[in-house]
Amino acid sequence: MSIVSSINSAIFGRPLATSESRTQEIEELTGVPVLGLDALSSASYGPEAALAVLIPAGILGLEFMPAVIGVILALLAMLYFSYRQTIAAYPNGGGAYIVAGENLGRRAGICAAASLLLDYILNVAVGISAGIGALESAVPWLQPHTLSACLVTLALLTILNLRGVRDAGTAFGLPTYAFVMTLLMAIAVGIWRFAMSGGHPAAIVSPPSATNPTKAVTFWLLMRSFASGCTAMTGVEAVSNGVPLFAEPKVKRAGRTLTIIVVTLAVLLGGIAYLSRAYHIGAMDQEQPGYQSVISQMVSAVMGRGLFYYTTIASVLSVLVLSANTSFADFPRVCRLLAEDDYLPDAFAHRGRRLVYSTGIIALAIISGVILAVFGGITDKLIPLFAVGAFGAFVLSQAGMVAHWWRKGGPGWHVSILINALGATGTTFALLIIVVAKFYEGAWITLIIIPGLIVLFLAIHRHYLRVTREIKAPTDLEPSTTKALTVIVPIQSWNRVSERALQIAEQFSNDITAVYICTAKSPGGLPTAWKNHVVRPAEQKGIEPPGLKIITSPYRRYLQPLLDYVQEVKNEKPDRLIAVVIPELVQTHWYEYFLHNQRAALLKLRLFLEAGERVIVVNTPWRLRDSDVAHQV
Repeated sequence: MSIVSSINSAIFGRPLATSESRTQEIEELTGVPVLGLDALSSASYGPEAALAVLIPAGILGLEFMPAVIGVILALLAMLYFSYRQTIAAYPNGGGAYIVAGENLGRRAGICAAASLLLDYILNVAVGISAGIGALESAVPWLQPHTLSACLVTLALLTILNLRGVRDAGTAFGLPTYAFVMTLLMAIAVGIWRFAMSGGHPAAIVSPPSATNPTKAVTFWLLMRSFASGCTAMTGVEAVSNGVPLFAEPKVKRAGRTLTIIVVTLAVLLGGIAYLSRAYHIGAMDQEQPGYQSVISQMVSAVMGRGLFYYTTIASVLSVLVLSANTSFADFPRVCRLLAEDDYLPDAFAHRGRRLVYSTGIIALAIISGVILAVFGGITDKLIPLFAVGAFGAFVLSQAGMVAHWWRKGGPGWHVSILINALGATGTTFALLIIVVAKFYEGAWITLIIIPGLIVLFLAIHRHYLRVTREIKAPTDLEPSTTKALTVIVPIQSWNRVSERALQIAEQFSNDITAVYICTAKSPGGLPTAWKNHVVRPAEQKGIEPPGLKIITSPYRRYLQPLLDYVQEVKNEKPDRLIAVVIPELVQTHWYEYFLHNQRAALLKLRLFLEAGERVIVVNTPWRLRDSDVAHQV
């Protein structure tokens, strides 16, 4: 094993074969940390975001906090019952992209996908920045280094997720359950002390005094507080996206996991809101010296600043930072679906060495890092951008389920359609409030980003349509009797590109073998296409057809198995020259190369460097023509 391979294995773990997929499936105990951290961690910053809007109202604003959270909990209950139905209806994964696309049309699907991707990106940025903010409550000297701490944390999370879903779930389990238990204990003790004191508990460590009111409590102020507090519901859709991650029975395990997440989140939100009013705990400005998060103030007031306080803050920090894992689990899966439908480069659809979609994970890390840098790692600056994407996906998903039940019918469909209709109505109302309330605070940016993503998806799709139209429906191979070289032709499917390569190969020799590296469970329709378009025409003319060699690659590697086969042929035929004829697409525009893998170029480089003098490399370029397929989109 080379030094590079040893380092990769030490950091990312050993490569996993495709046959080991079942070892990466999760159960409820690992499902909560893998898919629930986004939702659960929002209990620490959702109420704080709502309280931050009420700061101008002073102590009077705290009196309305339970009512604001009560409305949020009612909406959360709607989403819970709605997503339980989505899980049952879409056992192979019922994310907003699938549900909206299947029931409302392709445009609605990619709109939902754009909203989801934006939500996942911002979840990473908000989760990490909020976690570092919680740490600064206990370690004030870290405050000047907020951005650096955020970026280091992001790098560590990226490495951990590249190791695989199961490794991430195992690593995140302890901090997740520590977070839940410490907060539940603090809430229980706080409520008990409130009851024993006759409704006037004395704080062990008094929170900072509320500011003098500068504004009256108005309906609009409460709506803005509700809009900020709705960030507490982001991540609820993650389980419906991730149903395929679960071991059998998938639907039951996913449903139980969603129940655990939502019930726990509801208790945490309600408890924090109740104690905030009881102990007069308000939000503070993260950029001002002496900042204390709402959780820090609450635990200090109820339990003091001893071992329990620092244990709680450590668990809050861990879970806030690790809440990004929900995005790392679901963002690559949405990208994979888009790539399979030709709305993203096909690299997003390939699983890496640890059976995760590595390209999606790396892309998420890079984009989130840029956002953290732009906003300085400050949570309050990111919050206004946060909920628009999530609620846009909620609305389209629930509307799609209404259309699903209307079209499908069946026993109990009237109840099902009512539940999803309530969910669609409630989330639409919340989305409108969020957009209006947060528009001037930065939400307008999301109204540019989401359409921009849709335009990008459609442009990529048009490109792939043009490629498909040019190389589909291949003609039969015209056999030749010339024989001079041993020729190897790597192919990825039977199409016009591979047909052209074989036609050129037959000008050199009749000793031709097409090689297909199979990274899936089966070669699909290639053997049938080969028999119909290559073997049959050759036999009709009494000519020996080219051979087809299918090489299974259990670790989804392409170049090395092909190079190994070339070396094998060299050893078997020491007196022959070997020509490797490489089919290659030549793009019309330079930027289109980013939409295709560069296997041909990498293969040529490896052959030039490693194959030796007896190997000849021949390129057979297929030049794409300019054509307009916009009307097909």
